[in-house]
Amino acid sequence: MEGFVKISPKELGNAMKMIGTEWMLITVNDEAQGRANAMTASWGAMGVLWNKNVAICFVRPQRHTYSLMANEERFSLAFFGEGHREALALCGKESGRDCDKLSLCGLSTSELSGVPAINEAETLLICRKLYEDDLREDCFLDKDMIKFYKDDYHTFYVCEIEEAYTRK
Repeated sequence: MEGFVKISPKELGNAMKMIGTEWMLITVNDEAQGRANAMTASWGAMGVLWNKNVAICFVRPQRHTYSLMANEERFSLAFFGEGHREALALCGKESGRDCDKLSLCGLSTSELSGVPAINEAETLLICRKLYEDDLREDCFLDKDMIKFYKDDYHTFYVCEIEEAYTRK
């Protein structure tokens, strides 16, 4: 993609800030709609697992992205500066089942290594799913954390960061 340079995942910034404060877009193909779909996420992690650089993403089962993730092995994560806060809020509120969220908020995609990636991002990660599982109520050691759920526990994906890019 024009305007980006490939970097090592080890060069990425502070994951807690990137995910928890600045948020990210999980972007995946929606073949039925003929476009990409993006979902805002503010929960996740990055690190090393199984001798691989990984990202961990959480998606609730009622989200449109959940059904799309089931059909795709690879997807992208996009990180932005503060200037895109409204777009990220819209992508977290609206459903891709009902509208083209990316068009609504003025974001566009290009294909990068075979997956849709957001052109306006500051940092892009191309990810491949390695593992998925559902969070389960009986596995919470700190029962206080259950307050984040009604009956819709996240599915989490451990994904290899295959490629990382930053804006030039």
